[in-house]
Amino acid sequence: MPGQRVRIDKASPDAYRTLVAVSAAVGDTAAAAGLSRAVVELVNLRCSQINGCAYCLSLHHDAGIKAGLTEQQIAVLPAWRDAPSLFDDQQRAALEIAELVTELPDHFAADAGYDCATDVLDTAQTSAVVWAAIAINSFNRLSIVSGYEVRKRG
Repeated sequence: MPGQRVRIDKASPDAYRTLVAVSAAVGDTAAAAGLSRAVVELVNLRCSQINGCAYCLSLHHDAGIKAGLTEQQIAVLPAWRDAPSLFDDQQRAALEIAELVTELPDHFAADAGYDCATDVLDTAQTSAVVWAAIAINSFNRLSIVSGYEVRKRG
């Protein structure tokens, strides 16, 4: 069948389980650093938007709502810089880092964004956000390359 994708999670289950374990460790790291689940879900959603991962967007939309994000926050997330009243300083700093990790801009732009974010986030929080972005970027790539399908709800 043309266009059929290899489900790499099924083809390499040990590697997939390791990625899941990394994601769980990142969640624990974020919590230990004082980051809310809502902040982590904002990172997951923003990275997934940039990467165009429909599967992860659907999954993390629901997780974000459960974590306390509002529909309005999720709806305007691509333009978060233009909606400062919807995101607190910690959320904005985390989003800045998430975009830097996902887009890998030139060093000058990366340094400027990183400096702004680390004015708000401490070392442990910055590390946790970077790891969260790395983990979701890995899952985005896994989902896109494997052709994960978003199923209609209800």
